[in-house]
Amino acid sequence: MAFEDITKKAQEFLADNKVQDALHSEKAEDLSDKLLDGVAGAVNKVTGDKFTGQVDGARDAADKAVGTE
Repeated sequence: MAFEDITKKAQEFLADNKVQDALHSEKAEDLSDKLLDGVAGAVNKVTGDKFTGQVDGARDAADKAVGTE
């Protein structure tokens, strides 16, 4: 399967109303917060907290894309 085919299928999947509803649910918010907090913590640990501002900004931007907040 070509990259373009995969991209098109992913776009179609994400455009589905049921998928959008699931992504913007409380359950998705709770799960994404835990995952994003864990990843941000791991990155900060590995980098010795040198990029905390950038990591927090990326975490916040990702959090806005999933869940209810």
